[in-house]
Amino acid sequence: IGILAAIALPAYQDYTIRAQVTDGLSLAGGAKAAVSEFKQTRGTYPISNKDAGVADPGHIKGKYASSVTIETTGNITILYSGAQAHTKLSGTQLVLSPISNVGSIDWTCKAAATNPIESKYLPSSCRRI
Repeated sequence: IGILAAIALPAYQDYTIRAQVTDGLSLAGGAKAAVSEFKQTRGTYPISNKDAGVADPGHIKGKYASSVTIETTGNITILYSGAQAHTKLSGTQLVLSPISNVGSIDWTCKAAATNPIESKYLPSSCRRI
């Protein structure tokens, strides 16, 4: 039982943190749509949440993420520090970067320059090469 617990508990903890990261990605869905629409209609990226027509960064929050911020390059930064965020996740950031294609926008995940999320906690959609 001890050996099983030594293996299972860390794996479960990693799974739980990945689920919390995914929750933040879901919160960013509206911002992603707003950035994509702005880029398609105006040919440039919005410079802020207000410019994109979404709520202020601190108003887009959930159990695990405390803000979703649109930056001048179209990047969207998710700050994880909600009241229920795991201690290994609290204070970290994840950046979604837009890649323009003809007629569409693709998104990539990357660790923020400051307070990045450990790669093992990223969902599989963010770990693709």
